[in-house]
Amino acid sequence: MSTETLVNRARIICEQNGARFTAIREKVFRLLADLNGGIGAYELLEQLKQTEPGAKPATVYRALEFLTEQGFIHKIESSNAFLLCHHFGHHHPAQLLICDQCGNVTELHAHILHDEFNRQAVLQGFTIQQQTIEAHGLCKSCKLQ
Repeated sequence: MSTETLVNRARIICEQNGARFTAIREKVFRLLADLNGGIGAYELLEQLKQTEPGAKPATVYRALEFLTEQGFIHKIESSNAFLLCHHFGHHHPAQLLICDQCGNVTELHAHILHDEFNRQAVLQGFTIQQQTIEAHGLCKSCKLQ
C-alpha cells in the first residue's frame, strides 16, 4: 500500500476519532511508512531534523505516543523500536517476526495463537490488556545468503 494511501487512511481515522493529525505527527508517520523494519526514536529524530531542524526528542516521543494511541504503530519492545502497522484502524494483537540480520519485521495476525494465548492467560486468572508477541531469527532472504 502506498504511503499516500496510508496517510489518507490515517487522516480519516483521526477525523473519526476527533484527534488531530498534525504536520509533525504526519511527518513521523511518513518516516515510519517508508521503512520495512523498526526504528528507534532517536533515529527518527535525526530523520525528522532534515525537514524540522528544531525538532527535539520530546517532539518525536509525543508523536509516537499519539500514533500508538491511534493504533497506527506497534512498539517492538525487545529493541525499543517502532513499526508502522499496515492493518491499522483497530487495536489488535500482533505477532512480529524480526530478522536479526537485516532488521526486516513482518507482522502476523495468527488468530489461533492469539486465542490460545488468551485461553492460557484466563486459566491463570490473568487478563491480557495488550498483546504483541515477538520472535527473532532470520528472514527468508537472509537465510539464503
